[in-house]
Amino acid sequence: MGDRHTLRIVLTALFAALVCVATMIIRIPSPTGGYINAGDAIALLSAFLLGPYWGAAAAGLGSMLADLLAGYPAYAPGTLVIKAATALVAGLIARKLPARPAAGRLLGGLCGELIMVLGYLGYTAVCLGYGVGALPEVPGNLAQGAFGIIASALLARGLLRSREVRELLEKFR
Repeated sequence: MGDRHTLRIVLTALFAALVCVATMIIRIPSPTGGYINAGDAIALLSAFLLGPYWGAAAAGLGSMLADLLAGYPAYAPGTLVIKAATALVAGLIARKLPARPAAGRLLGGLCGELIMVLGYLGYTAVCLGYGVGALPEVPGNLAQGAFGIIASALLARGLLRSREVRELLEKFR
């Protein structure tokens, strides 16, 4: 029990750090003061490899940390919830289709990223007070989501071909 618990915490923290770094490496400013980034790819990957719950923790915490470190504190609370929900839904859907892992990842990623796009639209419009001024953010979030879906599916496929990765994830579960 102790070793598995420690492994779960360590891998979740590792993925949170990877999400944070991927989010901060590429930042394209958006019209509403946010930014477009590559973090969704790792956020979804965490859900696909760690499962929906641990993946949600890594995605939410890593993305929120990136907002705080990058100087976007107004987005941090929304990001925590939105990115955790994105990964949770993606991971739950992928888990329901174990016989068709690629289809599960793509469908899960689509549903998760839809939550991301709508979540940021709502958060920016209502909580940050932009109203309809939040709409220009949607195309960038759609592009970010599409990249995240494709990149995470390819990364998961490649990583899961490794015997070492599969063995590590078996110990995790």
